Amino acid sequence: MSVGSLTFGGGTPFVLIAGPCVIEDRDSALRHADALRSLTARLHVPFVYKSSYDKANRSSHASFRGLGIQEGLNILAEVKRELGVPLLTDVHTPQEVTATAEVVDILQIPAFLCRQTDLLLAAGHSQRPVNIKKGQFLAPSDMEYVAQKIASTGNRRILLTERGASFGYHNLVSDMRSLPILARCGYPVVYDATHSVQLPGGQGTMSGGQREFIPPLARAAVAVGVDGLFMEVHEEPERALSDSATVFSLARLESLLHTLVDLDRVVKSVPAVP
Repeated sequence: MSVGSLTFGGGTPFVLIAGPCVIEDRDSALRHADALRSLTARLHVPFVYKSSYDKANRSSHASFRGLGIQEGLNILAEVKRELGVPLLTDVHTPQEVTATAEVVDILQIPAFLCRQTDLLLAAGHSQRPVNIKKGQFLAPSDMEYVAQKIASTGNRRILLTERGASFGYHNLVSDMRSLPILARCGYPVVYDATHSVQLPGGQGTMSGGQREFIPPLARAAVAVGVDGLFMEVHEEPERALSDSATVFSLARLESLLHTLVDLDRVVKSVPAVP
């Protein structure tokens, strides 16, 4: 599947989808996007910038949700205009799709909304690529029927993302068998290495997480042969306004990417860049 000059799948190198969980302000968005663009260009890693204008499923109503659709899309449009990077962001209702599709390159369906038929159909009709997060409550094979809703609109530009499965209360587990099972649906597969270490609601008014497990899970997913890797990153993780327990440190990303790129080349037999 192509997104501009990027290709997901077909044995090509994995695409990194990365950025802060939520748009905190204009300067932060431009700063993170520029840092990630420079890093991924240097390492020859295909890159899509991700950040959300609204986090509609926060544990507490008092938590920071974001800047809202209008201001958020204005900032994303500036990121694209100034830096030329492809963009991905979430949509939560059918009414958001048209305006969001005019700005970003990939629409994302949040995990909790992956069975919402009207939202899926609206995203499909936009003819933008759609990244569907697999619900924590679904088996990977169930995603075939989710994808069929979008495909029914004539839009087969679909990505399927694994982000862990509920395991009791306040815990997620990653079953790497899920990745080849998702691939049987016929669409490129992405692994979300940061949300997969989340402890949903584990801190009462917010979710906790186990950030130390992000690198081993990312390595495991790349070893399976995923087409994309989703990672929320932040220059100061402990100060991030959303998902601070699970965003990965921007300063640590380069070291991890070196390992992941080498592993990806071995798994896919991709020639090293001269």
